[in-house]
Amino acid sequence: MKKDQYIEELNQLKSKLDDPSYYSSKEYPKTAKRIAELEEIIETIDKVSQLKSSTDQAKDILSGKDAELIEMAKIEIEENNSKVEKLQEKLQELLIPKDPNADKDCIVEIRAGAGGDEASLFAGELYRMYAKHAEDSGFKTELLNESPSEVGGYKEISFAIKGAGAYAHFHLEAGVHRVQRVPATESQGRVHTSTVTVAVLPEAEESDVEINQQDLQIDTYRASGHGGQSVNTTDSAVRITHKPTGIVVTMQDEKSQIKNKDKAMGVLRSRILQAKIEKEQAEASAARKKLIGSGDRSEKIRTYNFPQDRITDHRIGFSRSNLPGALSGNISDLMEELKKAEADLFKSEA
Repeated sequence: MKKDQYIEELNQLKSKLDDPSYYSSKEYPKTAKRIAELEEIIETIDKVSQLKSSTDQAKDILSGKDAELIEMAKIEIEENNSKVEKLQEKLQELLIPKDPNADKDCIVEIRAGAGGDEASLFAGELYRMYAKHAEDSGFKTELLNESPSEVGGYKEISFAIKGAGAYAHFHLEAGVHRVQRVPATESQGRVHTSTVTVAVLPEAEESDVEINQQDLQIDTYRASGHGGQSVNTTDSAVRITHKPTGIVVTMQDEKSQIKNKDKAMGVLRSRILQAKIEKEQAEASAARKKLIGSGDRSEKIRTYNFPQDRITDHRIGFSRSNLPGALSGNISDLMEELKKAEADLFKSEA
């Protein structure tokens, strides 16, 4: 896309601001953000153009006979080339497509997969790892729903991570996490392999996803705890089925049916938005699919090998030791390597 196309897009967006009512619309924050982005892109392109023009003028001096001017021209050319290189790097960053969901809060859903009790125990460890990392990174967490296992782990657990950029920070954690270790119940010391699935959803607002009430089937039932015992005497638990997509959300963490319904609707919106994102990802390049995933819930992204004290992310080939530290929330290095790989990928495709 050339400069005149950016200018045309900028003028079209600015024309929307001629209507005073637009400032109170839901679209205004998104428009204002894009205007700022376009203005910075155009300003950077202009600076590069000015420096290149100045360099061309300096090059003309090199063919002259004034030694002092020639020396000054050489210095100017060198300085301009350095500035142009930095500005072009900045421009490349600016031209990387921005994820419209990057600044959103997110919902993390963790489900035990293959491995029975061992998988449920590891699901609990992953939950505590993410909760601690979120806290250390300045985010807040809120438990949404949990289904504990008999051994102290979780069959599944979902929680919200709140704070600007939560989705951008955690979205590359989605996929299948594999754990290899000797279970405490294993008398012969054999290594078992278990899996846990992690889904990371951008927390959708009502304006992000349109849901028709007639498309919903809402059932209420009595919430239950361990072993199926009732945890309250009212039908406070809620199950919402979205008929067009078949998505089902259950919520029983709150004692209030209204609160459970509100939370369930929030998760439903986020899952519908995530389904849309996965559809877009399916059309992405093969290289990007490897990193951001294809939406395939069987896609193994990381292995936690306890006998070798090694954690490996298979998408980028990054390995490190100190598994206990990782499970205590110290995964910043791993997440930074993933973000760097994502940025490099987008630059190469920009």
